[in-house]
Amino acid sequence: MRAFDYLRASDVETAQSSGSKPDARFIAGGTTLVDLLRLNVERPALLVDLARLPWSTLEPVANGVRIGALLKNTELAYHPLVVRDYAVLSQALLAGASPQIRNMASVGGNLLQRTRCSYFRDVAVEACNKRSPGSGCAAREGYSRAHAVLGGSPHCIAVNPSDMCVALAALEATIELQGPRGSRHVAIADFHTLPGDHPEIESVLEPGELVTSVLLPATTAGRQSAYVKARDRASFAFALASAAVVLDLDGKQIRRARVALGGVATKPWRCPETENALVGKSVSATTFAEAASHAASGAVATNDNRFKIRLAERVVAQALAVAAGTA
Repeated sequence: MRAFDYLRASDVETAQSSGSKPDARFIAGGTTLVDLLRLNVERPALLVDLARLPWSTLEPVANGVRIGALLKNTELAYHPLVVRDYAVLSQALLAGASPQIRNMASVGGNLLQRTRCSYFRDVAVEACNKRSPGSGCAAREGYSRAHAVLGGSPHCIAVNPSDMCVALAALEATIELQGPRGSRHVAIADFHTLPGDHPEIESVLEPGELVTSVLLPATTAGRQSAYVKARDRASFAFALASAAVVLDLDGKQIRRARVALGGVATKPWRCPETENALVGKSVSATTFAEAASHAASGAVATNDNRFKIRLAERVVAQALAVAAGTA
């Protein structure tokens, strides 16, 4: 690990001014950044610690719930209001990492965690456009079982690793940001960027801009949700495919559906074709299977990860059944 300067920010202004420097990085729980420092993937000259900033609470607001960016994943997962009204979020958090990591990881850090692509994390591999823009993508010609079938580009097929963000996508969360130019709100669907020609850019955050909180819309009568994750082992494993589902039901009829995929795309991936196929239909295994068949529409696979297309369909169908209470 290389030497770096460390600053514990006592206020937002100090954090922003220090964190806007080109070689600075923000740190909260450190569960991703410390790993990358050890691997020499990240080489900041300055770490700006955000732990003292006042963003570690969860509170009801007029149109839903505001979650502070520094709230720990464990506290969020077990919060009674989240367990009761936003079950898909609690389930997604508990499906991720390990208890020790959840105790340290923050909501903002989870939003911004870097990819788990082995080529990105191995500095001996020169061809990684995320790490070294313009150098190439080793995954496209290498072993790509864990990589994306949706949202990729000729320059990158790395998967977004977050479970929490998949649930936030299905819940249609809004991200509150604060930066040198003031505050703004960004829909979760627009927060993460596709790799395109610039895989090194992973979100719409500007220099010195901070995630301050996440807003969840108010729940509605008849709403039920679920998160289903397929992985290689029962714990501390990233998704091969996962699905977050939120259903608005009127008895057995589906009024509205929100479906998001994880483990298969370069960002949390909404499935509008699946959602549209569910509206107005009755709850049934046939309905769910038909709708789920559209989940990975537009997928582009390699020989190593082609199985993810069918797996994505199956986790969506299962999540729909669990949410509707018919599993």
